[in-house]
Amino acid sequence: MLLAEKRCIPCHGEVSALTRKDVENHLKQVQGWSLSDNASHIHRKFIFPDFKTALTFANHVGELAEEAGHHPEICFGWGYAKVEIWTHKVGGLHENDFILAAQIDALEEV
Repeated sequence: MLLAEKRCIPCHGEVSALTRKDVENHLKQVQGWSLSDNASHIHRKFIFPDFKTALTFANHVGELAEEAGHHPEICFGWGYAKVEIWTHKVGGLHENDFILAAQIDALEEV
């Protein structure tokens, strides 16, 4: 099943963060996303033609995140939006992070 077709599963902290190998395998499925220097977050910068489009995108990401119960860091300005994702309760990356990234990527195609 593709990541974008999955749903985030509530994480209560009793699971471990993904291993580096698992992270690298998941990263292959979300093109354009990068791993942070300490390998605990993924991030991506999206480029848009103007402020309004970036704002609309940021709002859509916020709505998607709220629906999933998984809340990324979103920073935007004229012509760009940056999204950073990690699972706070595990102190690193979980499959949910990659599911949300894939769903965000699907927003860009709309």
